[in-house]
Amino acid sequence: IMFPAWTYNGRVPGPSLRATEGERLRIVFRNQGSHPHSMHFHGIHAARMDGVPGAGLVGPGEEFVYEFDARPFGCHLYHCHALPLKRHIQKGMYGAFVIDPDPARHPEHEAVARSRLLGSPENANWQEFVMVMNAFDTNFDNENEVYAVNTVAHAYAKKPIRVLKDKPVRIYLVNVVEFDPINSFHLHANFFDYYNQGTTLTPTLKTVDLITQCQAERGILEFHFREHEPGLYMFHPHQSEFTELGWSGMFDVVEALS
Repeated sequence: IMFPAWTYNGRVPGPSLRATEGERLRIVFRNQGSHPHSMHFHGIHAARMDGVPGAGLVGPGEEFVYEFDARPFGCHLYHCHALPLKRHIQKGMYGAFVIDPDPARHPEHEAVARSRLLGSPENANWQEFVMVMNAFDTNFDNENEVYAVNTVAHAYAKKPIRVLKDKPVRIYLVNVVEFDPINSFHLHANFFDYYNQGTTLTPTLKTVDLITQCQAERGILEFHFREHEPGLYMFHPHQSEFTELGWSGMFDVVEALS
């Protein structure tokens, strides 16, 4: 299936951006398309950096620099906020935006914060994945014909994600599906802790096997397979239509590599 997408850096979803809480970010956005576009970041920033008409909307051939401090920590997203908004998002202009907590700012939960901090020894023990739940209206009738996680339908069913059973798994999950009000994530034969929007260091839901998300909702899932036998474990939304039209996958759980 070919889809005439609008993209950030030639890909859908756009590049996953990751920073540490408190860092100063500077994103140079050059619009090489034929329509006005922008980058609207879910986070805290000045009004002039909001990426909406009148504040960071970038015309064809123009450039804008978004600059702000990375806060709050969590699992966030960015997307185009040009009008018509639903068309710009549905065409592919979105991506994940992760801000790791600064352990020094969270002494009461320093160990958890360090486990999320990219590059730390504690973080190296985790198997981390970004999953952007998206969909595509291939005939432009305002209904989706293809559903996926990270764009390619059935990709992780045909080529399962290999995980080691002795190491924990962390998923940064973002829902950007247009035209459908609710999406979900269900993990077979296991349960996970869920951090809604990732802005806390203690779970907002514990020991669940399904969560729902509206558009732009996101969160962090944490789980492990230490007590499981090796094998294929399915994950998918609990909207059957979405699963049948492409949004499904498998974890291939294997013993620790020698």
